[in-house]
Amino acid sequence: MICGRWFLRREYNLHMRLLLLPVLAGLLVSNAGAQEITIDIRDFATMPMTGKVDGKGQVMGLLARVNFMREEPGGGKNRVFINDLNGPLYILDKQTGKFTTYLNFNGRDGQPGLFRRLPTESGFANGFIGFTFDPDYAHNGKFYTIHLEDPAVTDSAAPDIKSIPGMKGGYELTTAIQTPGPTVREAVVIEWTDSNTANTTFEGTARELMRLRMNTQIHPMGDMIFNPTARPGDADWRVMYIACGDGGSGESKNAEMRSNPQRLDTLVGKILRIIPDLNEKKDSSTVSQNGRYRIPNDNPFTSATMAKAGVKGEIWAYGLRNPARLTWDVDPAKPGDNHLIAHVIGLNTWETAVIIHKGADYGYSRREGNQTLETTNKTSDLPADDRIPVMLNATETDGMVTPRYAVIQYPHLPGGGDAISNGYVYRGKAMPALQGKYIFADISTGNIWWADYKAMLAADAGNTKKPVEMHPIRIQWAKPGGSGSDVYASMAPITELIYHARGGTAPGLPGFAAVPKGGRSDIHLWADANGELYITSKSDGMIRAVVGATLTGAK
Repeated sequence: MICGRWFLRREYNLHMRLLLLPVLAGLLVSNAGAQEITIDIRDFATMPMTGKVDGKGQVMGLLARVNFMREEPGGGKNRVFINDLNGPLYILDKQTGKFTTYLNFNGRDGQPGLFRRLPTESGFANGFIGFTFDPDYAHNGKFYTIHLEDPAVTDSAAPDIKSIPGMKGGYELTTAIQTPGPTVREAVVIEWTDSNTANTTFEGTARELMRLRMNTQIHPMGDMIFNPTARPGDADWRVMYIACGDGGSGESKNAEMRSNPQRLDTLVGKILRIIPDLNEKKDSSTVSQNGRYRIPNDNPFTSATMAKAGVKGEIWAYGLRNPARLTWDVDPAKPGDNHLIAHVIGLNTWETAVIIHKGADYGYSRREGNQTLETTNKTSDLPADDRIPVMLNATETDGMVTPRYAVIQYPHLPGGGDAISNGYVYRGKAMPALQGKYIFADISTGNIWWADYKAMLAADAGNTKKPVEMHPIRIQWAKPGGSGSDVYASMAPITELIYHARGGTAPGLPGFAAVPKGGRSDIHLWADANGELYITSKSDGMIRAVVGATLTGAK
């Protein structure tokens, strides 16, 4: 989704590339002697174009900045909600293929939407980031959004409700939560309550839950998710997990900012866990400092001693650079055996996926992947004593901890990529060849891989510092108007062909990428309620369904 490397990235030096080549060979295994997977994809939907076709600029060269897809809970409506970073939240009717604008967040510079401070032009980390539905949406009409605001804009931060005829007033701003260092962006979490979920327009109220100051334009709050197995009465029922990037602080040469992902008195570089509804779990939580949400008492850093040191009770896990996407895997054969996976976009060396544990430290900005991250932002071998201090705040520590390490890891080299996208353990029924396999991708290169999920769990259980093997997936796709299907090594040639077919004029793909030495395929994955997979691309503004998979070779 959103990768700050495009602003702050330093050129790889040749020495570092040569050092990583043998590591690459050990991680990105060839298919020799392994199972080979080819997926069959078909065009599913064409997004309305919100970008420009001239290929200029890091953002606007992308035809439609599709970021998240969520099926409407409750069933029976056959509708998917989809957001575009440039502002719209659409409803897609799966039967007709029609898009309807449900909300428009972009009220900047005379645009007709809600928020006049919404940044969309500079950098990838901007705009209307994402949304998720309350687990009880079918009854209460609640859903939640994250968007960014530019505090330097002098217009009011309050939404312009005149643009939404059915929206009621009463929206109240919250005081922004402080983050050490400068403030360039504010991430805003809002609870929306739709009083009529049967139609295609919003009618109801909005309540600001949280406003968090971010140091730069990159690595904002990236995702929100609820535990899909939680039921009324469970400790996790209607409890939200938020992936919050470090705002670019962890790679800064500014010592005040650099430790933010490790400091427990800041919310950036963390997984947060909160209860959005003030009426939920009153007996087992406390009200937040701003009075807008609750903090579960079973969060790991909620003791009175921690609070006295300024530690934020919202924190569930920490030490993360840019956990842009979250996936909750649920094994139907093992009730209660569920795992939260974060996909963490790296700095100069490694892209990773980690399994999130309560109270765990994932090492950043002292670690990147399974290596030490130096203050130069280069990586080196881990020290013999692989422990780091638990930073309560800028001056106080509370012992030492060994970081947890990634279960998936690949480098910034050909065959790898620039920025991990996201992934899912396949739990659908249409493609037996994918059962039990973790399917994941890289944003810029369009590479898609699979890994053995049992091996991932084993690596995590032992915190082995050795990520699992990953295997490339080939992609079969029929060109529009063509006579048959072709097989591709990545999504890049597919997205490039349609980018040009839709009028894109960049020589290759739009946007910046380092590993593919050109533009970005800019893909993400999505799984529907049945566990079936889709692939979205910002570069050509397309959504494609994975409709088949074949597996050949030895196990």
